[in-house]
Amino acid sequence: MSFIDKDLLSIQEARILMESAREARESMLTFPQEKLDSIVGILAVAAKEMAEELAILSAEETGYGRWQDKFVKNTFVCETLKEQLEDLTCVGILKEDFEKKTMDIGVPVGVIAALTPAVSPVSTAIYNVLIAVKSGNPIVIAPHERAKKVTGKLLSRMQEAGRSCGLPEGAIGYLKTITEAGVLELIYHPAAAMVINTGVPEFCKKAAQSGKPYIYGGTGNGPVFIERTADVRQAVSDIIISRTFDYGIVSAAEQYVVVDGVIAAEVKAEMLKNSAYFMDSQEEKMLIDLLCLESGKADTEIMGRPAVWLAKRAGFDVPDSTTVLVSEQKYISERNPFAKELLCPVLAYYIEHDWMHACEKCMSLLVNESHGHTLVIHSRDEEVIRQFALKKPVGRVLVNTPATLGSMGATTNLFPAMTLGSITSGAGMTADNVSPMNFIYTRKVGYGVRKAEEFLKLTDRSFNGYEPASSEKNGVDETKALLKQILEALSKELDEK
Repeated sequence: MSFIDKDLLSIQEARILMESAREARESMLTFPQEKLDSIVGILAVAAKEMAEELAILSAEETGYGRWQDKFVKNTFVCETLKEQLEDLTCVGILKEDFEKKTMDIGVPVGVIAALTPAVSPVSTAIYNVLIAVKSGNPIVIAPHERAKKVTGKLLSRMQEAGRSCGLPEGAIGYLKTITEAGVLELIYHPAAAMVINTGVPEFCKKAAQSGKPYIYGGTGNGPVFIERTADVRQAVSDIIISRTFDYGIVSAAEQYVVVDGVIAAEVKAEMLKNSAYFMDSQEEKMLIDLLCLESGKADTEIMGRPAVWLAKRAGFDVPDSTTVLVSEQKYISERNPFAKELLCPVLAYYIEHDWMHACEKCMSLLVNESHGHTLVIHSRDEEVIRQFALKKPVGRVLVNTPATLGSMGATTNLFPAMTLGSITSGAGMTADNVSPMNFIYTRKVGYGVRKAEEFLKLTDRSFNGYEPASSEKNGVDETKALLKQILEALSKELDEK
């Protein structure tokens, strides 16, 4: 019986993919923006044709989330992202100032090594490919082991579509034999110009140590504050829609609800109307045991499951209409099990006396487990909104909108993205909704507008046998005399001692 070393196979595969991508880059550097745009359009159409099929396969293969919501995300990147990209210039002349005689030229950074997650594998892979090609860069993807079949099916189709419209071989690649050694080979390979990691935290530290520019879309599930001037009915509806979308698997989703005490009773009543279930202490303990939270790490098999399923597995009964499970909390600590990123329809619920106390609570929650990913505020008070936006250690602040949909640019005018930067956690180089502009560098061009002699005022100087002007000589003489006085004074002081 022959033995196959999967690590060696994965490493070799990674090397071949990266070398092929490097060759593809040379061809892509000759492509004008118009040709890249045409290819992006064809790739988006090919992916859209498979959007529903791949959504179903994704839910089946990973066991995470709701296929209907995955279909929404897949369609979103094939349509809304594609539309957003159409009028964007990434390569060539970005800006030209005829008066100041300067130019900005967009230049692709090179081969992108991308890590895609199990929670949103298809939409993330489509998005990564589209923004890479739009910016003139080849991309090699390491799919999550749990989603390798569905990701492979998508990328094989996109490779085929790319070849049909002149995209060079190797411009879209993906690892088929997935091991840690192979993924690290992609990241550390000399051809890799940049690394983008969407929701694969186990590779965060090693990717950050690669020495390559690194973009990380990481831990989320942050706080939402319902301030006393908010439209309570709309706020609660937004939170429930967001937290139940894809069964809470999206990192940007709300996990902590912080409520202004003045409207606490109204908010709770509205949550009950929206089929939220407030657990008692015994039920909370049963859920904590199910989620394995006491060990400090949530059970990944429980992620992306509906609230009714979670309650049943935990051992308590809830109405079939239950949307989210809610734990009423008072304090925040590292030992609080609900402080971990849960990625399922569970909410921790806090009440604060006023917006200033709520502000402090949100800051504590942001620096706890969510690492400053996303903060939401529901309010009609612009001053309070501005204080939250100005003061919070967070990558993005969303106002009066569901976090899941607002963060990705569906219900806001933020750039439509599946990777939301997490620089506030100390990982990665940007907190942006990552776009093709993150995959280029800007070459600066400046025409001469002043003569060197004019700037340096050297018109009265000779470079041959240069002699200082008399004023400069006087300055040197004065400095020498001052130093002599200081030395004489020090010498006298030492003699006296």
